[in-house]
Amino acid sequence: MTASNGERAPEKTPTPTTKRCHPPPRPPSLRRVGTKGESAEAKLQAAVVLEVLGGIRTPTDAAGALGISLPRYYVLEGRALEGLLGALGPRPRGPRRSAERELVHVRRDLERVERERARAQALLRAQGRALGLKAPEPAKPKTPGKKRRKPAARALRAAALLRSAGLEGGGGKEEDVLQVKA
Repeated sequence: MTASNGERAPEKTPTPTTKRCHPPPRPPSLRRVGTKGESAEAKLQAAVVLEVLGGIRTPTDAAGALGISLPRYYVLEGRALEGLLGALGPRPRGPRRSAERELVHVRRDLERVERERARAQALLRAQGRALGLKAPEPAKPKTPGKKRRKPAARALRAAALLRSAGLEGGGGKEEDVLQVKA
């Protein structure tokens, strides 16, 4: 804007009409690293591997500090890099599938199917009554337990033969008993 005398008028600074309630979120800090219950040995190994990758130590010094051989150190470093790459890879969007959530979904589906079954049975009964059909008799529940085995006829014949041989006072012939078995 220009004033009537040809000079520029001072610009007004915009005043914020709304104030922020919360400060902007902070980036994650290194203070949270290693607070998820990792073992002291894992933390030490991670620190030594990071020192080697950062150029502070040599792999030989790191292996000596950890008390492991150089080939074992390289295996450990490879595992650390695999974990790093896995953690930095893309993650799927949305809520994650867990066993508890899956169980809730399965239970809901089961309840829905049971309601549909009960509805279908009620419709079937109503249709049967409308047509004048007799309702089927409910099946008798089976008695739990072991079924008794019916005695075999051969065993009864052998028992009768042995009884008669014992009553006659001396025992039957061996050939008779063998014939009954066959």
